[in-house]
Amino acid sequence: MFDFTSDYWTWFISIPVVGGMIALVFLIRWMNKAPKDGSSLDGKPLGHVWDEDLVELNNPMPKWWMNLFYITIVFSFGYLLLYPGLGTWKGLLGWTQLSQYETENETSAEKYDPIYKAYLSKDIEALQLDPIAMKSARRLFGNYCAICHGSDAGGGLGFPNLTDHDSLYGGNAESISASIANGRKGVMPPWEALLGKEGNLNVSSYVISLSGREADDNAIRLGKQKFDQLCIGCHGVDGKGNQALGAPNLTDNVWLYGGSQRSIMQSIAKGRSGRMPMHKDFLSEAKIHLLTAYVYSLSVDDKP
Repeated sequence: MFDFTSDYWTWFISIPVVGGMIALVFLIRWMNKAPKDGSSLDGKPLGHVWDEDLVELNNPMPKWWMNLFYITIVFSFGYLLLYPGLGTWKGLLGWTQLSQYETENETSAEKYDPIYKAYLSKDIEALQLDPIAMKSARRLFGNYCAICHGSDAGGGLGFPNLTDHDSLYGGNAESISASIANGRKGVMPPWEALLGKEGNLNVSSYVISLSGREADDNAIRLGKQKFDQLCIGCHGVDGKGNQALGAPNLTDNVWLYGGSQRSIMQSIAKGRSGRMPMHKDFLSEAKIHLLTAYVYSLSVDDKP
């Protein structure tokens, strides 16, 4: 709230808030004000009757209840005096969300950084066999990775499964660490305008055949011609992909966006754009190392 470009917004917020709180004080006093003639309204019927004999009376609220209203209003004024809440007013305590976040991070770092630094001295092969380290790594994965890859790391449509042997950018420790630290950005261009509907159908048929599935022979032949012209630059002559580019292997049965012909045609026609954010800006080297060991361990049994 401190980055307003005009003082107008400070007054726009402050006047209704403070004015509303003052108005509440007068409203409470007015609602409990005794009649000018000195009479009492306690127990006076208001003319509202339910169920034949249930009458609404004008009984005031108990004194202690009214005092609670006043206490909350006083508390509100005190809070707005100490903490930001009125436009650009920073509060007497100078508290900000950022300062509290940084303080909590510093406290956490003092307690946990020595533990993570000890893990940093271990190589990946040894670290992924350490049950205590992996328990800590699973918590990191749950906090930073599960939102995309799932709590079981099984991925989803457009998000890679980390538990199989298939890796777009390589499944060794160095590649995994680079993916976590620097992020990845994979782009497949759209071919709809160049191929047309029939050409798209033919190329998708050829792609299907690469993974051992059946498709129309004539469509496969025509599709291969277009594939050799447009696709081998990324996916290779044999369709096995290129980990340097993040181009997927088309000869297995692992499909990031679905392996049906319809899904493949959608990928060819519209292209795909996948992005994994970099984590090095908010994760220490030691935490990235620990996460690398955990991700590596997920598919280590499948590695040659």
